[in-house]
Amino acid sequence: MASKFHQLQSKACQATQFLSKHGTTYYKQMLEQNKQFIQEPPTVEKCNELSKQLFYTRLASVPGRSESFWKEVDYVKHLWKNRQELKVEDAGIAALFGMECFAWYCAGEIVGRGFTFTGYYV
Repeated sequence: MASKFHQLQSKACQATQFLSKHGTTYYKQMLEQNKQFIQEPPTVEKCNELSKQLFYTRLASVPGRSESFWKEVDYVKHLWKNRQELKVEDAGIAALFGMECFAWYCAGEIVGRGFTFTGYYV
């Protein structure tokens, strides 16, 4: 256990040294590349205004998202009613989508357990 701690400590030290050498350059380069997104003046009031704009813009998009969701539900209902006419391609797409959902569920469970496959910390 002590050797793992020592390895972790040396890796953290290396990362700190790298950031101290290159961090400022990267920070300035990133700001320069994204200067069109920077609001002037950078005040607390401006940040509060932008956060309110984001919140209410997202809130305003809920009806459109809800409408799209119900259209998708209606499409699935229609497919289910006419499942005798279902093509192999459509069934394959549905199966792949189901497998993808299951894979994301499994990945979320693994992440939730701290990246362990057994559920116990080693």
